[in-house]
Amino acid sequence: MVEPRRPAAEYDEPSVPVRLAVVADLQDSLLVAINDLKRLESLLDHATNNLLDRLNRAVAAADALPADLAPDTVAQLSEAVRLALLELQFHDMSTQLLVHVSKVLRGCAYTLAEQVMEPEEDEAGVVVTHLPQRPNPVTQSEMDAGSIELF
Repeated sequence: MVEPRRPAAEYDEPSVPVRLAVVADLQDSLLVAINDLKRLESLLDHATNNLLDRLNRAVAAADALPADLAPDTVAQLSEAVRLALLELQFHDMSTQLLVHVSKVLRGCAYTLAEQVMEPEEDEAGVVVTHLPQRPNPVTQSEMDAGSIELF
C-alpha cells in the first residue's frame, strides 16, 4: 500500500491507502482515454475539412448559376449553406469540449501520480497546475440552443 506523499498535516481529511498498482492502472486508463479523445478530434477535423471542401464547391456552383434563378431554388441553396455553417459550429463546440475533457483527464492522471509516487529527478521542485481553472466551455446540449464560452 502507498500512502500519500504529502504530510497529513496539510489535510483535515482522512487519507486512504491505495496500492501503487491500482493508481498506475488508473493513470494508464486515463491516458488511454486522452489518446482516444485525440483520435476522435482528428476524425472530427477530417469530417469538417470535407464539409468545408463541399461547401466551397457548392458556393462556386452557386456563383455559376444564372441570375434569373427561381426564388425557390435560391431559398433551398441558402438553407443548405445555413445548415453547413451550423455543422461547422458543431465542430468548433465539439473540439472545445474534447480539449477540455482531455485537460481534465490529464490533470486527474497527473494528480494521482503526484499524490502517490515520488517525483522523478527532472520533476523535483516543479509546481504544476493540472486541472483547468474554468468549467466546461461548451454549454450547448443540442444543436438549436445553448452558448459557447471561448477559451
